[in-house]
Amino acid sequence: MSRRVRDPGLTFLKRRAAGLAAICIAACTRSSAPAPSPPVPNAIDATGLRVSLGVVPSATLTATDAWRLIDRDGRVAAEGRAGDLLSLSSQAGTLTLAEPAGARREFAAPVSLVAVKPEAMISVNQRRYRGSLSILAADSGVRIVNRVGVEAYLRGVVPRELGVRGAGDRAALEAQAVAARSYAVARIGNTTRAYDVAASTTDQVYGGVDAENAVADAAVAATEGLVLTYNGRVVSAPYHSTCGGSTAAADEIWRSQNEPYLQRVSDRIPGTDRYYCDIAPRFRWERSWRADSLTTVVERYLRSYAQVPPGNVGEVRRVDVDSKTPSGRVAALWVETSRGRYRLRGNDIRYVLRSPSGELLNSTYFSPEVVSSPDGRLTRLTVRGLGYGHGVGMCQWGAIGRARAGQDFRTILRTYFPGTTVARVY
Repeated sequence: MSRRVRDPGLTFLKRRAAGLAAICIAACTRSSAPAPSPPVPNAIDATGLRVSLGVVPSATLTATDAWRLIDRDGRVAAEGRAGDLLSLSSQAGTLTLAEPAGARREFAAPVSLVAVKPEAMISVNQRRYRGSLSILAADSGVRIVNRVGVEAYLRGVVPRELGVRGAGDRAALEAQAVAARSYAVARIGNTTRAYDVAASTTDQVYGGVDAENAVADAAVAATEGLVLTYNGRVVSAPYHSTCGGSTAAADEIWRSQNEPYLQRVSDRIPGTDRYYCDIAPRFRWERSWRADSLTTVVERYLRSYAQVPPGNVGEVRRVDVDSKTPSGRVAALWVETSRGRYRLRGNDIRYVLRSPSGELLNSTYFSPEVVSSPDGRLTRLTVRGLGYGHGVGMCQWGAIGRARAGQDFRTILRTYFPGTTVARVY
């Protein structure tokens, strides 16, 4: 979402069994701040958002109605009926097409798959999407880009970012729709890559048609064309799962200047000692490492976030908090090994102190406890923390708590993004 963050993002999508609904935060995984907000454009092409579905070795494509494969010169290269399959792969920058009848042909990238009827759906490796597809050659296969309208895109984003919710959470879903739409609109026409947003936590998690549900659809429809603005500019509104009691200013987490609308916001319920987001599964949490598993994790990830000399990182001996931010998060952390002492800052801490399976640390809102042996060697590190995600912008579980308390989506957005205005851009 997002400065996301989105983010990214390991995806923070947490799937639950039927009847349960946990939140997946795309924004949680991002380690850098979003791009500066562009001015509100006079006209938005809301029909042509380019969403990268990723790079795969090959792709099997079909549609729910008649389809056509269009080559780079605009000619029909192949066509088929509903359910007919074709397969595309790439080698040395050339796309190879395996047609339904078994013939094989080569094309220069890109090619496009379009359904003859606009309402038909297109499938990529059995996942359904609205709009059309562009297929590009990539180093390790083919990149699939879904060209889709912003509103149709949001139908596949809101349920993945906020989870499957009931009608009582409608205002939170509407707030999520406006924040996610702002993020997408701010990136339409990206000239630095062949797509505007990725369908993962790198930007916002997008599941296409298979993610859609009626409650989220209604929230998207009710807010159609609405975005957040600040001083006439579209806000790239970050969001995260759970703030743990207080959101963070942007410079507490990212190497960026603070935006006026990204301030610390208390999530405390007035007149109580509770918080709107304390209903979240990870409002409070704990993670622990033995000395050997901590060394393995640090060896694997530290080099990406600190200057480490050649050779092994060394055995972890100490972990100390250097400083904390105004919201109470760890601003910087010292990790001392047998070969050096390294300082980690802000959100980078989450990317180094991972679980043995590679899951990011839930948040930087924590306190460490080190257990040492009689000779001073670290034997165990335990961190006890609050919240889930980077902590900047909208707290998604807080938004759910506020919706259940009767707040509407405008109040929720105004709370988490002070000074912003909800505006219509198309």
